[in-house]
Amino acid sequence: MKRVLSFDFGASSGRAMLAELKDGKINMKEIHRFSNDTVIVNGTMYWDILRLFFEIKTGITKAVNEGGFDAIGIDTWGVDFGLIDKHGRLISNPVHYRDTRTEGIAEEIADTVSKSELYKRTGTQHMRFNTLFQLMYLKNHEPEQLENAEKMLLIPDLFAYMLTGEIKAEASIVSTTNMFDPYKKDWDFELINKLGLKESLFPQVIPAGETYGMLSDEICEELGCKKVPVIAVNEHDTASAVVATPSLTDDFVYISCGTWSLFGIETQDPIITKEAEELNFTNEGGYKGTVRFLKNIMGLWLIQESRRQWRREGDEVGFDTLEKEALSAEPFKCFIDVDDPAFETAGNLPQRVVEYCRKTGQYVPQNRSEIMRCIYQSLAMKYKYTFNMLSKMGQKEYRRINILGGGIKDRLLCQMAADACNAEVLAGPSEATVMGNIAVCFDALGDIDGFAGIRKTISDSTELKRYEPKENAAWEKAYEDYLKAINYNA
Repeated sequence: MKRVLSFDFGASSGRAMLAELKDGKINMKEIHRFSNDTVIVNGTMYWDILRLFFEIKTGITKAVNEGGFDAIGIDTWGVDFGLIDKHGRLISNPVHYRDTRTEGIAEEIADTVSKSELYKRTGTQHMRFNTLFQLMYLKNHEPEQLENAEKMLLIPDLFAYMLTGEIKAEASIVSTTNMFDPYKKDWDFELINKLGLKESLFPQVIPAGETYGMLSDEICEELGCKKVPVIAVNEHDTASAVVATPSLTDDFVYISCGTWSLFGIETQDPIITKEAEELNFTNEGGYKGTVRFLKNIMGLWLIQESRRQWRREGDEVGFDTLEKEALSAEPFKCFIDVDDPAFETAGNLPQRVVEYCRKTGQYVPQNRSEIMRCIYQSLAMKYKYTFNMLSKMGQKEYRRINILGGGIKDRLLCQMAADACNAEVLAGPSEATVMGNIAVCFDALGDIDGFAGIRKTISDSTELKRYEPKENAAWEKAYEDYLKAINYNA
């Protein structure tokens, strides 16, 4: 029986999972978990990439002690990258996407390429931290880094390179860069040249499911493991999660719910229209050439960062307590636009919620319960808004939402999503990202029969929780107040 070792990296933690395929179901075991802590040095926020690679090595060693494995798959967050010099060495620790250095870069390059042209070419949602803007920051402000760089490797490609010595780029992770042609499934080299970036910086693009390379002799000798392939899974974590949507039909809406809420549909072709641009929807790569047409929404970050602030103040409050407190507060007294730039960066997020409500002339939350209620109901209202837009652009009336990922553990948010959207919510799997990663590995090894086989395997391996809408009338009544609140700064 074949076994797969999967590494799944989120914004705050990572884990190694060892999986088998038995009787048409995926059986997984977590063998290693570790924190993913950012480091701020001289005002710049970095990923501690060498420590993370150490954790990969630790996971491999533990997997060897558990009986070994036949393939490795790696998924991470998008947009961030490391630069490799002519000697094959990492030039600098990758900078975190929440670092503020890219503020104003879109305006700096507007004479060369406008936001509208970027969207028409790539179909990518405009976000200040997209790879393109990070690279243009370096070109305009730290050109020596790009001058010394031979290749740019996005984070999962960087890890794969460290394991195999091979330099490639998987399509789904490339699609987060704002430099990907969604029709050709390759870098948009015309755009790259227009921006004055060198073509040689960008590696060959390969589709998910191909072998990235074999573990290097050095790694095998160091860790005592056999020479197995590193599979290029859908390396963007959201792409892996969408692969794991337990739907046996093509007609579904999903929310990959974690630090971000990725809300969308799966299509065969990109949707690049004026309306999609105005609503800031994105087209990103999926499995077997599919497109994930989705909206990036600020997700559980709002709750996570609020909790961090209260813990910094000495209150070791847990997520369960915050959920209960939100439920206890009076509903619909105030709202925030969860995607307002004020909520993007780390810091005193609860105070920013208070300031937003004050600035917009709404009721100002007076305590933690009211702040949490405001966050929860604002996030659910953003789901409702996005759900309505997807139905309009997809020209379909969707009645069901699949919520995937760690967010399914938040029962209040799942119920609010059902109530706000007036749709049945199917929650699960909680481990969608890693299950999608594993399933693609087994497909590549020949143990699962294609995309349809993956979806059936995931469905057979998952126990779903259903949430039916209960209080939609109250949410409909409050929706106009929400729209007024978020349009204040529009």
